Amino acid sequence: MAEPNPTGPLAGLLVADFSRILAGPYATMLLADLGAEVVKVEGPGGDDTRTWAPPVRDGVATYYLGVNRNKRSVALDLKDETDNAAARELARRADVVVENFKPGGLARFGLDYDTVAATNPRVVYASISGFGSGPGGAALPGYDLIVQAISGLMSLTGPTDGEPYRAGVAVFDVMAGLHATIGVLSALNLRHETGVGQHVEVNLLASALSGMVNQTSAAVAGGQVPFRMGNSHPSLFPYEPLQCADGELIITAGNNGQFRKLVEVLGVPELADDPRFARNEDRTANRDELRPLLVEQLSRKGKQEWFREIIAAGVPCGPINTVDQGVAFAEEVGLDPVVQVGGVPSIRNPITFSATAASYRLPPPGLDEHGDEIRTWLQS
Repeated sequence: MAEPNPTGPLAGLLVADFSRILAGPYATMLLADLGAEVVKVEGPGGDDTRTWAPPVRDGVATYYLGVNRNKRSVALDLKDETDNAAARELARRADVVVENFKPGGLARFGLDYDTVAATNPRVVYASISGFGSGPGGAALPGYDLIVQAISGLMSLTGPTDGEPYRAGVAVFDVMAGLHATIGVLSALNLRHETGVGQHVEVNLLASALSGMVNQTSAAVAGGQVPFRMGNSHPSLFPYEPLQCADGELIITAGNNGQFRKLVEVLGVPELADDPRFARNEDRTANRDELRPLLVEQLSRKGKQEWFREIIAAGVPCGPINTVDQGVAFAEEVGLDPVVQVGGVPSIRNPITFSATAASYRLPPPGLDEHGDEIRTWLQS
């Protein structure tokens, strides 16, 4: 069943992917991009995201397509004796198992960590949950939106005087997938020395609290509860959209030198020496006085013209794009963001290696597309 001439830094690793939706499939796709052989185990109805539509491409939800390339699919009913035996054999042969069932949910199928490790002590077994496997969190459903609410992220997102908003992407599912990938790779590195695997656990809430960085630090280290500020930053100014003649431009002057360059290109260099704005602390405290002075100058030109001039002056800025414009800009700056995988356009793996590039071998599989091949291999 192995691919001919596998390439990439993880070539030769077998990953049994018992996950679905987003966090787990994102993690296993990253491993697959880097050369691992990933077998996606689906229930008879398939991964839920196959039906999360619109939008679709050739009748398949683009949500599913976005996180499942480079995998082979086998449909197994874990309640069926024959299918269960195949699943357990796959876990016995695997270098890595990834699952995101409710904590303890695979034990009744003989696919929990302790049971798998008893016959496969080298396995690195990654479990992803919403709130951990402890008695307080194991029974709670782990959807990203719920974690955005419970973690406090939604209390930070949206207009100051408006309702809390969710982020435009399932940000904590993605973070948890990244943390699971880091955990798997770390455990594999230790296995090279000891020959023994281990259980890696990741949960969305812990990923959320870690990923909110300065905001959770403000709460636990500073004793201050952050609040919604719209598009403003609590500790920096300017660091937000500012109105130009024909729309808004994000401008981020993160230090005194950048602020001086900004006001010079705007034609008001004296603001850099104004005691109200000389230091970042001053600009942040007096943002309501500084903002209209900057907007007055920005209103003289359009956002694209200012974008070119401000960037040329060495100050970070950028227009607020739609997603397709963001992809187009990545193409413009040479990132070559879109790859074709079996005729399916997909966003390139973000990691660049000097010697072992990511590869794009298989399009996202149809349900049980490789089932016969995988079952035959597991019986050999």
